[in-house]
Amino acid sequence: MAMNQKAIYPGTFDPVTNGHVDIISRAAKIFTEVVVAVASNNAKKPFFQLEKRIELVEQSVSSFPNVSVIGFDSLLTHFAHQQKANIILRGLRAVSDFEYEFQLAGMNRKLAKDIETIFLTPSENYMFISSTLVREIAALGGDVSKFVPQAVVEALTNA
Repeated sequence: MAMNQKAIYPGTFDPVTNGHVDIISRAAKIFTEVVVAVASNNAKKPFFQLEKRIELVEQSVSSFPNVSVIGFDSLLTHFAHQQKANIILRGLRAVSDFEYEFQLAGMNRKLAKDIETIFLTPSENYMFISSTLVREIAALGGDVSKFVPQAVVEALTNA
């Protein structure tokens, strides 16, 4: 049963992985609306351009009618207010993610008291997947098809 709330799931999604899709699918069951917010994040020098990352996420979540995908290049709390969302959704793969995510949640709370951060963990079969590892495996000619949606496999093959 979905809560009548709108959640923002932000990230670079460079590229989107099956772990991300798992979090999105579970969030879609909890919240009325989920906005996957793809950060332009040029400081990270993303492998895929913003438009391509948005396209790959859209293709990967097309089966969820209450999920939309939007690129953004602003402070996350400002973007959440623009979207009229009061939940920021973050994924936690391992304890090593927690310290950074905890800091981020605290900072976001200081910036916008009306926005809550909620953490979801992916299914255990996706906990080890990261976009960075997927890019490294693909760059070395490895098979990433178990870790990412088919659209991403094709995009990495053609990159």
